[in-house]
Amino acid sequence: MNADEIKQGLRQHGYIADDSTAMILQYSLLLNKPLLIEGPAGGGKTELAKAWCQYLNRELIRLQCYEGIDEGKALYEWDYQKQLLYIQTKGPGTNAWSDTSENIYTNEFLLKRPLLKAITGETPSVLLIDEIDKSDEEFESFLLEILSDWQISIPEIGTISAVSIPSVLLTSNSTRNLSQALRRRCLYLHLDYPNEQRELEILQIHFPNLKESLGKQAVTFIRKLRLEKLKKHPSISEVIDWVNILEQLQIEELTAEVASSALNILFKYQDDCQHVLEKVNQKDWFDGILHS
Repeated sequence: MNADEIKQGLRQHGYIADDSTAMILQYSLLLNKPLLIEGPAGGGKTELAKAWCQYLNRELIRLQCYEGIDEGKALYEWDYQKQLLYIQTKGPGTNAWSDTSENIYTNEFLLKRPLLKAITGETPSVLLIDEIDKSDEEFESFLLEILSDWQISIPEIGTISAVSIPSVLLTSNSTRNLSQALRRRCLYLHLDYPNEQRELEILQIHFPNLKESLGKQAVTFIRKLRLEKLKKHPSISEVIDWVNILEQLQIEELTAEVASSALNILFKYQDDCQHVLEKVNQKDWFDGILHS
């Protein structure tokens, strides 16, 4: 597959990709290397992973990172209750501990978490390691072996090598600096908010009957909002929800009144709503949208 085929395939699954995004996805697949995608929250990183797995017709295995996540939630864990039941069924003194431990540390008692599941599947999957920047550096070290050698070392069993190599996408909102060791193992893509034309195409693919003039006004309005100092700028998914409301209300033109009435769809902080409301009520600021 080439970059043009990838762009067209992603578009069929609702994602508008530019040339650089399509090319780096192609390179990632050809080299069997993870792809680190950085950019602002709400820029479409997770949606890209979802569209990518649909295009490849693969299972999506998602690991959502958070502060304090450890290898038990990401790699593997032993089913202690099942192990205990097994030991109890054997009865006291029937076997030496060496024999018992050999029996309870097997695949039968192993709980596969997303990382182990991704490399032991019979067919390749898409592994999404979402918001890696929310984890800590210790957790990053767990990832290095699997992302470079496609294997996981389990002390009780040994090394488990990949049955299939997944397409790995890591996303980051850049809330902290990631280690150089992790970056070296990945290809890199910065995914910002879409430009005006691409965001209009995104709206048109979701709303084929969207009036072109309203679509342009909506995109211009959103782009002006993203230039403001806000706690959280509108994400692409929030913009889609907002335009969905405009369509269902059969709005034909974006007015200050219409914009003011639906701010809670775009923003999740009262300070942001109040700031934008003040801007919308400034005639010169809002008129620039209608005549752009």
